[in-house]
Amino acid sequence: MSITVLLLLIAGLALLVLGAEALVRGASKIAIIAGISPLVIGLTIVAYGTSAPEMAVSVIASFAGQADISVGNVVGSNIFNVLFILGLSALLSPLIVAQQLIRLDVPIMIGVSILMLVFGLDGTIGRVDGIILFTLAVTYTIFQIYQSRSESNPEVQAEYSQEYGQQPNASDRSTKQLLINVGYILLGLVLLVLGSRWLVDSAVTIARAFGISELVIGLTIVAAGTSLPELATSVVASLKGERDIAVGNVVGSNIFNILAVLGLSGTVAPAGIAVSDAALGFDIPVMIAVAIACLPVFFTGNLIARWEGSIFMGYYIAYTVYLILASTQHDSLPFTVASCSGLYSQLRYSR
Repeated sequence: MSITVLLLLIAGLALLVLGAEALVRGASKIAIIAGISPLVIGLTIVAYGTSAPEMAVSVIASFAGQADISVGNVVGSNIFNVLFILGLSALLSPLIVAQQLIRLDVPIMIGVSILMLVFGLDGTIGRVDGIILFTLAVTYTIFQIYQSRSESNPEVQAEYSQEYGQQPNASDRSTKQLLINVGYILLGLVLLVLGSRWLVDSAVTIARAFGISELVIGLTIVAAGTSLPELATSVVASLKGERDIAVGNVVGSNIFNILAVLGLSGTVAPAGIAVSDAALGFDIPVMIAVAIACLPVFFTGNLIARWEGSIFMGYYIAYTVYLILASTQHDSLPFTVASCSGLYSQLRYSR
């Protein structure tokens, strides 16, 4: 493995972050001007924008026949988003959780996580599975926007004023402003495609050089790398007190990763996406357990406290250390769903 491969990996991550930033900037401005509420912006526009690296990486990996990278990226990102990003954000500033998240969006996150396991039980996320998942993503997005009843929401106006220093007016909605924001979106997409290609190619080279499975690379390096936009967005939002966006970004990203990212990847992959026994037996159940663990934590006074954030961080470190230690034999480890239920029990009762 040469220094060029490492530089390519770093450059790919950098382009993913820059591309996501440009995409979120353009999409968020359009959304705010349109009057979508901050929570819905976090659950949809910001969440989907920051998940664009996962989309680019998984789609390109599925085209290249690197299914473990594609699946590992989605599963690893979802685990990283909840345990590491929410954990770190809560450590910096306790996070207030909106009732909508507890009643609707977290149950949806749990449901789609289980649906991924069900679809993968036959060893493949096929084209029909992908179309179903992607259709659910579109339905969820439309529902969220309809639910927001955004035009008269005072939170929207306050959010716009805080971000741009004034209320949205006719000039903000002008053709010039629209084109500028669309330009940001297009620039972001170009950077994401280029960055994802560099990241996937370099990650596969590293995996082969060290004898590490592509699944583990997808679950760790690629997953953490593609989740950098979510990390930056949620941490900054937490520090600014924009906690709806901080938490909504994570929950929305996890929903989007399974429904849209995996759905589109399964749709475009010529033979579908193969799901390994290791992912089915351990990593996907861990993802489900982590999603379920959000409910009791979120119910605690509608607040993610610092000590709860520290528990999340601790479990992510333990999970990553396990993957690294077991990397050379991960694909053949005989873990079952029951193994992950033990992890969930620890997550729940250690509180």
